[in-house]
Amino acid sequence: MVSITSLLERKLLALQIPLAVELPAGERVGASDARVTLKLRDLSSLACIAAGQVGRVAEDHVEGRLEVIGSMRELMEIAAQMIGADPTQAAHGGGAPVRWWRALIRTNRSRVRHQLRMDAEQIAFHYDVSDDFYALWLDPRRIYSCAYFRDTDMTLAQAQEAKLDHVCKKLMLREGERFLDIGAGWGGLLLWAAENYGVQAHGITLSKNQHAHVSRLIEEKGLAGRVKIELRDYRELPEDEPYDRVASIGMFEHVGRANLRNYFDKIWRLLKPGGLLMNHGITSGGTRNDQLGAGMGNFIERYIFPGGELLHASHVLKVMSEARLEPLDVENLRPHYAKTLWAWSDGLESQLDRARQIATDRVVRAYRLYLAGSAMSFERGWISLHQMLASRPSGELNDGPITGAQSPFPFNRSYIYKDTGPP
Repeated sequence: MVSITSLLERKLLALQIPLAVELPAGERVGASDARVTLKLRDLSSLACIAAGQVGRVAEDHVEGRLEVIGSMRELMEIAAQMIGADPTQAAHGGGAPVRWWRALIRTNRSRVRHQLRMDAEQIAFHYDVSDDFYALWLDPRRIYSCAYFRDTDMTLAQAQEAKLDHVCKKLMLREGERFLDIGAGWGGLLLWAAENYGVQAHGITLSKNQHAHVSRLIEEKGLAGRVKIELRDYRELPEDEPYDRVASIGMFEHVGRANLRNYFDKIWRLLKPGGLLMNHGITSGGTRNDQLGAGMGNFIERYIFPGGELLHASHVLKVMSEARLEPLDVENLRPHYAKTLWAWSDGLESQLDRARQIATDRVVRAYRLYLAGSAMSFERGWISLHQMLASRPSGELNDGPITGAQSPFPFNRSYIYKDTGPP
């Protein structure tokens, strides 16, 4: 015990932000002027703190073995310093190549975790916590994906609307087109596209809460003839009436490495020749890891996103291309997601009393750490966010100024930034 506390004392005093640890008997270790205190109820947490296993420390907090006194922002600054090593490297043993047998185990595990029934259960675990809980800290449209801060002084609500329009402009949505939103969430993009671009919008989700919420909005807005939402897995969608445009926003993280090729093959079949796809989602900051080290990946798997897998953008683009979808434009929105997550975190922190009335204390503890920890991870580049625009080539050479486009994409970005839709 003496050696662990001595090691801990040295580590705490070396931190830039003063931190103290209070042991179960009342003894304090660390800075006397601490701005953040970890109050232990169980000595088993000591070794995790000393070793910088922040994911295990987070688990102890969720399970009530330690209390956190102080702000989430300062706690995350401390956590980043305590981790030390790059968690995208530590997650797979440094920069060494992934051995074949590890790759095989990872693929087989992914295949097992992403069967139809398990995917539905995993989505319900996360998204069906409580609509009222999410409404406390999301924007009024309940957009649960990265916002687009086109102007840095935008509010969260403004930045989420800017993101919806950014996606619609990239997809070149036109009135009357058939538009599919895979993983439609609480309906933000689905309704925005129908109301502002006149498309025939079809959304699918695996969340019963989200399905009920969007169905209600469709009726309230009088959009029953133009918008529909189904409780359905993307693998079960019929292919006899392909779509002009497909969006997948914050969904493909749940597909799994083993199913990624089947996912893009399915989208290819769902798209008309010349149709466009927007694949927007979280990607890994490292090229080989599928979760973060220092116990962070295990924490997210257990408490937040069971079955979630992170893939590097290069791997996603490779598989997309193998599925005959042509990547047209790739945009990294990583800093935008850090700003989005801090807005969510601050929103939850301002509503803690209400949150504890809606959800269990265990859920509130987990989400406080998840939102702030994710914001920290995006800031440092440990995880990222990419929008990948792709097309299913038509096979026909166009007669426009750039011959051979095989899709409506004009092969420059100017059209995205023209004032062609809502602000």
